[in-house]
Amino acid sequence: MYLSSDEAAGRAAAHAFVADYLRLPNYVNNLLRMGFSEEDVRDAGSERLVEALVAWGDEQVIADRVAAHHEAGADHVCIQVIGYGDEFPLEQWRRLAPALLG
Repeated sequence: MYLSSDEAAGRAAAHAFVADYLRLPNYVNNLLRMGFSEEDVRDAGSERLVEALVAWGDEQVIADRVAAHHEAGADHVCIQVIGYGDEFPLEQWRRLAPALLG
């Protein structure tokens, strides 16, 4: 997830993150088995794929996406903060924690 209200920055961070995984055949094959198309897994991924895999927005948007996974039956959701380079995203985790735990 990318914690920012800037949609353009969120999409850019999401595509860059997904593109790394789309270089790995095991991830691509898994996405194809899950119903994504060859077009979805090209280059940095289609909008459909990226929106399914990466959430971006403010704290409430992220918390809502996590809640949607739980409502759909997930018993756990892994959250990874992306898009901050080599910097450990401590500030983003601190901002997000109350929304996820509350």
